[in-house]
Amino acid sequence: KNKKETKVFSELFGLLYSDSKDIRDQAGKAINDILNNNIKVGEVELNSFLENKKIDDELRGVSRYDELRLVNDFVDSEIVDAMLKVVTNNFTIAHRYYQLKARLLKQKKLSYHERGVPMGKLDKTFSYNQSCLLLNKVLNNLNPKYEQIFKRFVKNGQIDVYPKKGKRGGAFCANGLLSTPTYILLNHTNKLNDVLTLAHEVGHGINNELMREKQNALNFDLSLATAEVASTFFEDFILKELLKQASDEEKFVILMSKLDQDVSTIFRQAALYKFELELNKLFRTKGYLSHREIGELFKKHMAAYMGKYVEQSPGSENWWLHWSHIRYEFYVYSYVSGLLISKHLQKQVALDKKFITKIDYFLSAGLSEKPINIFANMGINIKDKKFWQTGINEINDLLVETEKLAKKLKKI
Repeated sequence: KNKKETKVFSELFGLLYSDSKDIRDQAGKAINDILNNNIKVGEVELNSFLENKKIDDELRGVSRYDELRLVNDFVDSEIVDAMLKVVTNNFTIAHRYYQLKARLLKQKKLSYHERGVPMGKLDKTFSYNQSCLLLNKVLNNLNPKYEQIFKRFVKNGQIDVYPKKGKRGGAFCANGLLSTPTYILLNHTNKLNDVLTLAHEVGHGINNELMREKQNALNFDLSLATAEVASTFFEDFILKELLKQASDEEKFVILMSKLDQDVSTIFRQAALYKFELELNKLFRTKGYLSHREIGELFKKHMAAYMGKYVEQSPGSENWWLHWSHIRYEFYVYSYVSGLLISKHLQKQVALDKKFITKIDYFLSAGLSEKPINIFANMGINIKDKKFWQTGINEINDLLVETEKLAKKLKKI
């Protein structure tokens, strides 16, 4: 208490998840100060980016601001339009989630920087060996071939497991070329999220190996539209297995953590995509935009998905500055589509285990077909709004279950 410490920018974001509201608020203020001090540089940088994109679009004669991204990913614009329509029509799910979180924290509203604060902690730890045994069980239940691929990764030393000096943070799966092995990098520290991360990256790895069996070098890759489907597909099956073994209190913590991820991945990224669309439109209409104009537009779209239980706190209008995704031209639709597609596929496997053969086909397809044709061959029309609604319904069901559990545990 009353002790000042120097933190780097990324460490400040970690403090936003503190149990202490005072620490969260101090970290939020520090982040706002840093963003405000750099906002003029960000203004020039983003306008330069928008001007460069404008020139590219004019040279190529595109009809939509997101066209070059979608052409590059072999995705029809009607697919993204249908998906965004469904997600934005269901922003009320995100509103209800933040209302629940505000009630749990005994606050009328969440401050902007408090959206992701976790609700409770799990005392359980998950060693790497325990995580592997759990993943073996889940993979074998889905398809023994998936388990064999994972065991091969472990046996051949294709997974770099633990943090060490000089090693980068986070996790990723590297597939490289058809002729090179799949490698997975982790930073396993025995937490729940580490189990899910293992499943996520192994999902990418299984995807790579099934493509390797079926595709030539030219087709040994993924469209951005489908790149995150395999990873989230396997991750959620691990989560469901963990929930079977959890007490009500543990289940509540896990469900709240999952909702945090789903709301951010689907509703927040959809709001950001719409911000990008309107940002490009405003730039083409007015020319150079001040950071205040950019900030007002950003707040408008963030408020749309967050609803009235999250305050658009002073300083939050500048949070676009550190959001690197908007420098990758409409990249974020892939997060939304990837998770919603995987939720639909999970539902189909739950209804009929034989559907796993169609999952095999999807995981091995690579770039041999456009995404719309791959799914058509599975009997799925991804232009249909009903398809995207299936995944949204899964999130709504999760929220309803969590609300009931919060009441049962007398948390609200």
